[in-house]
Amino acid sequence: MIEALLGKKIGMTHLFADEGLMVPVTVLEVGPCLVTQLRTGPKDGYEAVQLGYGTAKRLNQPQRGHLKHSGPVKHLREVAASAISEYQVGQSLDVSVFQEGELVDVIATSKGKGFQGGMKRHNFSGGPKTHGQKDRGRSVGSIGATTYPGRVLKGQKMPGQMGNKRITVRHLKVQKIDLERNLLMLNGAVPGARNGLVMVRRSAGFTGQGEGQ
Repeated sequence: MIEALLGKKIGMTHLFADEGLMVPVTVLEVGPCLVTQLRTGPKDGYEAVQLGYGTAKRLNQPQRGHLKHSGPVKHLREVAASAISEYQVGQSLDVSVFQEGELVDVIATSKGKGFQGGMKRHNFSGGPKTHGQKDRGRSVGSIGATTYPGRVLKGQKMPGQMGNKRITVRHLKVQKIDLERNLLMLNGAVPGARNGLVMVRRSAGFTGQGEGQ
């Protein structure tokens, strides 16, 4: 059984549960994914399935040679699988590998917000606006020590690049699956922008009809 699939984020909406409660969900289009390569123990030292998702507009010669048996795909990722013999190059996998009520992890890249200050990036409160502070209200304040060690320690919360990082959101419950349109509706929020690439994998230690979040 394969442990993960690739897809893209569509957006957010809501569903109504049987008891009438409104449940916020994130809609993902998961698959179809093509098997582009099989990693085996005797040849590679480990077992995995390489999946391709999306349609590539251009491929160079090495890429065309690698994908000649599966088709031109845009994104490639390796995922774990329990039985490699069940898969073959060129095989298509869709959202049917997941079940409603199952718990999954979603891996995506968060929205990039560029270079930001300490107040936006770390939720600092800013400095006082009196006693000669003038225009220093959004400054991070003192960041260094005195005589010892006499330098700024590494890892200080300071202005810098915000967002655009790989984030894993764990234990999201699958509320509904639309097999015709390959849609997966998860209870909760997923990082990244619309149409961003996501990887959906089964949560470790959580199988079958899942527990709550």
